[in-house]
Amino acid sequence: MAKVTHHVVPNDKGGWDVKRGGAQRASVHTETKAEAIKVGRVISQRAGSEFVIHGTNGKIQRSDSHGNDPCPPKDQNER
Repeated sequence: MAKVTHHVVPNDKGGWDVKRGGAQRASVHTETKAEAIKVGRVISQRAGSEFVIHGTNGKIQRSDSHGNDPCPPKDQNER
């Protein structure tokens, strides 16, 4: 089963979109990247998905896992 993802990407006509991986249409459109990240993070947390933030050039700047992470950080297992 493919992992569900949500992406913050620039919109060609201005502003920023939050899209589910593989979707044509945006789930949410905002004027600023900060707004898109805030809304997208909530959507990703509720869906338990990977959250990927892209820059204006389309390259991935950051990603966060909100689901069942198959490779959790080692320091959490040592507690």
